[in-house]
Amino acid sequence: MLNKIRPDRAADLDGADDEPAGTGEKVDWRHLVRITRGHRAVIAAAMALALLGGVMGLVQPLLAARTIEAFSDQHPYLGLLGLLAVVFVAEAVITGFGHYLLERTGEGIVLGLRLRIVDRLLRWPMRRYQQHRLGDLLTRTTSDTTLLRDSLAYDMVEASVGVFVVLGGIAMMLWLDAMMFLIVITIVGAIGGLTLLLLAGIRRAIHDAQDSLGGMSAELERALSAIRTVRVMRAEDRERDRIGDLARQAYAHNLQAAKRNAVINPAMTLAVHGAMITVLVVGGLRVASGAAELPELIGFLLYVTYIATPMSNLFDVFATLQQGLAALQRVEDIAQLPTEAEEATRPVVRRASSGDPDAPAIEFREVGFAYEPGRPVLREVSFRVARNSHVALVGPSGAGKSTIFALIARFHDPQAGQVLLDGRDCAREMTVDECRAAISIVEQSAPVMHGSLRDNITYAQPGAAAAEIDRAVRLAGLEELVARLPQGLDTPVGEHGSALSGGEQQRVAIARALLPRPHLLLLDEPTSHLDAANEAALTRTIEHISSECTLLVIAHRPSTIQAADDVVVLGDGRVQATGSYPEVKHLLSAAPTPAAP
Repeated sequence: MLNKIRPDRAADLDGADDEPAGTGEKVDWRHLVRITRGHRAVIAAAMALALLGGVMGLVQPLLAARTIEAFSDQHPYLGLLGLLAVVFVAEAVITGFGHYLLERTGEGIVLGLRLRIVDRLLRWPMRRYQQHRLGDLLTRTTSDTTLLRDSLAYDMVEASVGVFVVLGGIAMMLWLDAMMFLIVITIVGAIGGLTLLLLAGIRRAIHDAQDSLGGMSAELERALSAIRTVRVMRAEDRERDRIGDLARQAYAHNLQAAKRNAVINPAMTLAVHGAMITVLVVGGLRVASGAAELPELIGFLLYVTYIATPMSNLFDVFATLQQGLAALQRVEDIAQLPTEAEEATRPVVRRASSGDPDAPAIEFREVGFAYEPGRPVLREVSFRVARNSHVALVGPSGAGKSTIFALIARFHDPQAGQVLLDGRDCAREMTVDECRAAISIVEQSAPVMHGSLRDNITYAQPGAAAAEIDRAVRLAGLEELVARLPQGLDTPVGEHGSALSGGEQQRVAIARALLPRPHLLLLDEPTSHLDAANEAALTRTIEHISSECTLLVIAHRPSTIQAADDVVVLGDGRVQATGSYPEVKHLLSAAPTPAAP
């Protein structure tokens, strides 16, 4: 059978499991621009407003110089003074409106990005969820996208407008006094060049800090989800220390970024102040000697002052963009991973007919499957489950029972053989949605979600009629629970169903599975959380619903096995026997050796 499991398929599966978390592509400025698609018209409008505000700002020092010159020459100056006031107010209004547009756009981009990540996370292949920790995924969806908010729109436009203003200011300073400009650029360039070197380490530090924060969230989620066990085992201190170590790592990495950031602002302030003092001293000497005019010196000083803020902001923006790129790298590592549908490249072959009405509900034909090459879980597994029958799947841990359920639910496809649903090959003749529309599954863990009892029962059909809900409640034996709860079906069940007992959670999961009237119902040890009375009631329920749909049950308890019409005995990844309970009873007592995991 190892030869029948095609090595190329097994290697592909294993390789997919071992692939890195992301795409391997390092994000850069182009990626930031790319995710603004759909918002670029608003960003362009905001940039135009910001540029217009920048032009008005550049005009102000020149108007101030001309006003002083007109006053000194005893020419009319009130018009120039009024124009200066109008330009000043107009700049404030235009810049404020532009900033609002940018803030709104940034929020819109982040919203779209979060929705995209959530959509892809919900559609991943099942193996992905074993490769990533829940807390880290939550951090990438929330904290990392928040870091992106400023970088996506505001900082990118701020950088563009800042460059325009700085270049415009430089042009005006060159026009007013080229020699003084050389002094300014020498001082600012020397300090600014050294500052740029500090930006290189900010991105890496922020990326590492976010990784540590994701790990901390994952560890906290793990501890809180098992808080009863943590308390009983007196592990609070150990969990605190484990989570605290990751928090301290995030602190250390953020501190590294903060140290570099802390140098940038003082360095640029030093550069600007040094340039201004130098201009003031040298320019004053030149004015005193008659080599320069006072209005030109004042205008030059105003331009130095005017470009000081955007120049300093440019370094802040570059630092923030490094943080945004680090956050975007973590987001893209998740968002670029293919979904289940994108990985399913095999075309669906349609038959002329819709299936054989006499075909079994489910049939395995020589099925082989391995999660890792050379370690097959299923070997030449073949069995049939007749329609409207009740079949028990029995075997030790590791025999492949859960893998059989996973293949039926299309969480994986077989690497050899066929799985047929109502006579149609699931992997070749049906889409994933078609397969899952025909089945329901009740997991052994019986997950109950936050919300009301009604929300949980109607999860597959939120608009189900009251009669259908009552039917599912009755079949699952939940009438007494519904009558006892203060708000009936609308009673909240708590986080993870904490307001319900284990048996009640199991029956809620059964009602949820029965509501859509599936053709095939998969039950993973449905009596595992039930007492004797509830187990007997569920056995009667199973007998009743087997007239409506086919039942395939992973069973361990003798009572559950005996209730089945037929039993499929698995061992070491193979079917050891099929038949009624009396026919296979001797194999059940033999306790087959579990297969390798």
